[in-house]
Amino acid sequence: MCGRTACSLGAENLRRACAYRDRGGRPRQPEWIRAERYRPSYNKGPQSSGPVLLSRRHLHQDADSSERVLMDMRWGLVPSWFKKDDPSKLQFNTSNCRSDTMLKKSSYKGALLKGKRCVVLADGFYEWQQHSGGKQPYFIYFPQAKDAVAEGTEGDEEWRGWRLLTMAGIFDCWEPPAGGETLYTYTIITVDASKDVSFIHHMPAILDGDEAIRKWLDFAEVPTQEAVKLIQPTENIVFHPVSTFVNSVRNNTPDCLAPIELGATKEVKATPSSKVMLGWLKNSQEGSPQKNENDLPRWKSQFIHSPSPKKTSAGILQQWLGKEGEPAAKKRKA
Repeated sequence: MCGRTACSLGAENLRRACAYRDRGGRPRQPEWIRAERYRPSYNKGPQSSGPVLLSRRHLHQDADSSERVLMDMRWGLVPSWFKKDDPSKLQFNTSNCRSDTMLKKSSYKGALLKGKRCVVLADGFYEWQQHSGGKQPYFIYFPQAKDAVAEGTEGDEEWRGWRLLTMAGIFDCWEPPAGGETLYTYTIITVDASKDVSFIHHMPAILDGDEAIRKWLDFAEVPTQEAVKLIQPTENIVFHPVSTFVNSVRNNTPDCLAPIELGATKEVKATPSSKVMLGWLKNSQEGSPQKNENDLPRWKSQFIHSPSPKKTSAGILQQWLGKEGEPAAKKRKA
């Protein structure tokens, strides 16, 4: 199940990374709704908030349903029919929704049949492999283009930075019985994972490509029965091991997703995808005076940390870039 993600792009770069073409073929960027609430994170868990894409028509009934907006929502769906005054009193876990039961369970069925479909955005997600010494975390993400850059340059016509992982989700709107602000919440749909990676039993339903995203979001043109056909496992992902530093959700720095070595004798080699990540992580830690609010945040002074891993991320990156040998970012079998 998907229980931890990362989404570390600043608000403006996140918007640029979600560029699309509308029904008329015109290039567009989604409008941020309440952008001031968005907080980038390298280590995001359930009950925190995160960015999602949805059709503008959910907010404006006369809008074109192909238009997209960005909104920060809480992870963990609270059904609109929930009548208690505190959403934390919901007594079951709704951070994930299994695809084989989403049309059977009342928590999700109503919202799904009303077209409340969203796309949950992330750099990638974390999964843990059980072994005799404990659990080893991995970071899982889309392969990155060979010509991708660590950070997109403002003014570029096309985003060339990190390719975001786009996961199918369901959202709902809950209003406190006594009145007050509407709470927007979401759940991530999961599917049975391929047996090629034994430590993943269920994984997010990943929408690979803008056409899949378009069909999932455009609830006015694509009915539920057709949209659910998009919910399939994908093998177009790569992954690498990361430090157990990520185990605590309070730890929120690039160390969470920096590649590590498993075993002292194992050499590693940067792949195109990991080179992008490594440059991205290095840039996030350099503290360059040119950095602005749209760049990756420096969180170290803002969170309480458990003891740092034995190697700093900067040391790992230097070692990673200076070696040749076996790939650490392993691609799933075709």
